[in-house]
Amino acid sequence: MVKLERILCPVDLSSTSRRALAHAAVIARWYEARLIVLHVFNAAAPFPAAGAEFIGHTAPIPTPVSGDQVLEEVRRFVEPVVSGGPAPEIVVRDGQAVKQIVEQAGHLRADLLVIGTHGRSGFERFMLGSVTEKVVRKASCPVLTVPPAERADTEHAIFKTILCPVDFSPGTDRAVAYALSLAQEADARLILLHVVESSLDPVQARETAHFTVPEYDRYRREQAAEQLKVLVPANARDWCTPVEMVTSGKPHHEILRVAEQENAELIVMGVHSRGIVDLALFGSTTNAVIRSADCPVLTLRA
Repeated sequence: MVKLERILCPVDLSSTSRRALAHAAVIARWYEARLIVLHVFNAAAPFPAAGAEFIGHTAPIPTPVSGDQVLEEVRRFVEPVVSGGPAPEIVVRDGQAVKQIVEQAGHLRADLLVIGTHGRSGFERFMLGSVTEKVVRKASCPVLTVPPAERADTEHAIFKTILCPVDFSPGTDRAVAYALSLAQEADARLILLHVVESSLDPVQARETAHFTVPEYDRYRREQAAEQLKVLVPANARDWCTPVEMVTSGKPHHEILRVAEQENAELIVMGVHSRGIVDLALFGSTTNAVIRSADCPVLTLRA
């Protein structure tokens, strides 16, 4: 069973971080976890007016700003989002955003980090490709990225359909465990997806030379379907009926297609490094899914 005790949610006072905070608050209530809200500011710069739509400012607060001033503004931003649940702890830090977020996640021993993928107002500090992308790549804990525009009408975490793509690499079991736990908490439908890629490495090509193309495609699909069934513990089937799905194509295209087709509200993905290139790109499939998904994406390192 997955245990979440500490959830860290960085906010930049934008509407996107408000949505991320709403998700963090709901998940914290599910797991009775401690919720820590972090805001990183630069004391030498104007305090961001990104929260103007929520806290009534029409212009940045003049510099220099004090930690107490920032703390009060963050508190005013947080209170309406988390009303009805336990009050979160608020931490403000002066410094560089990525460094502070990753350090705080380690210092607090966060079990989950929840962050918005784009900031389309204010300083746009949380645009994927800058702060969020670096945090996803550097954080050692699981990271839930929440996009700026979801199909759902509500900002709250309503995960009625969870998609868990698996490639049977190290980390697959952990991703499935998280997906099952969240499905149980949300009473959600769980889809396990494996994408059969068309390209073969030289060893696979030699080993399968005796197959015709249709025969080999059928063989790989049947083999993957059996592997998917084994991933779900027998006791989990007492309370849920996972759907095993096997498709063919480019993994990120198929993941996004199935997520849209099945109206997934959450994608859970295991991530494993294959070398120096992946350390820079954090895995091309993961990066592409986070950038393009309409729903939140939870990534877990192997």
